[in-house]
Amino acid sequence: MLFRITHRTRYRYAGTASESFMEARLTPAHDERQDLLSHKLVTFPPCNLHTYTDYFGNRVATFSIVQRHEELRLESISEVDTHPVEPPAVALDVSVSEARQIFRSERIKLYEFLNPSPALPLSAEVNLLANRFFKPGDALGASLLRLNHWIKETLRYEPGSTTVSTPVTTVLRQKSGVCQDFAQVMIAVLRSAEIPARYVTGYIETESQRKASEGQRPAKLVGASESHAWVEVYLPGGFWYALDPTNDCVAAERHVKVACGRDYLDSTPTTGVFKGTHTEELKVSVLMQRL
Repeated sequence: MLFRITHRTRYRYAGTASESFMEARLTPAHDERQDLLSHKLVTFPPCNLHTYTDYFGNRVATFSIVQRHEELRLESISEVDTHPVEPPAVALDVSVSEARQIFRSERIKLYEFLNPSPALPLSAEVNLLANRFFKPGDALGASLLRLNHWIKETLRYEPGSTTVSTPVTTVLRQKSGVCQDFAQVMIAVLRSAEIPARYVTGYIETESQRKASEGQRPAKLVGASESHAWVEVYLPGGFWYALDPTNDCVAAERHVKVACGRDYLDSTPTTGVFKGTHTEELKVSVLMQRL
């Protein structure tokens, strides 16, 4: 599927900022699931952009605005062609016990995705879920899908019920959150079960976006309208299996990956600092059009 994605971010300050420094992870990935055909990032006020690839393979744009400004706007425009990629059946059929042995042999390579991370400490509650869903003799693929389904059925999608810093334990107790929380709950359970997993930030073509582009009445679908989050699980043999617990599905052609990391902190779309005032308003909008 071919998509054009327009991602706009606007920071409006209470007064005047004298300087702004920022990193943006807004360039869609180019990998076996999707081809990045074009990408353009523009800032207002205009400035020079510098790019680099971070430790996790994400493309990062950095910039500084050293003139006084009352607002900062970013516009990222991408064209991406997505295509289906099936996971190897043999990797899904491996037992949980066999998979763990393989992952232990690759522990150094997979270290960041097997251990707790800054936003994802492990806990006794998470360990109980790991033992419940990943029994040694069960097939790995079926166990992953059961967990994916349980998260969707157990947690209520409720914008505003959490913040970016809400712990997994709180999400499990209150049984509500947003896509970031659903993804981080799943990752915490997987790592507690000794299964490597990473956090993914990107876009999803919701049903309302698809029908709106076709001139039909929009229908509500649980998910994020600005950006979305899901999970990639490392399978024996090296394939990263993409699962979306918010929608209880395998992430496929309607998902566009932008960045990944240990948790949300590694793949935040924009982060930075500014001098002289505080943010009065932050607006983010994403238009995802099927071409």
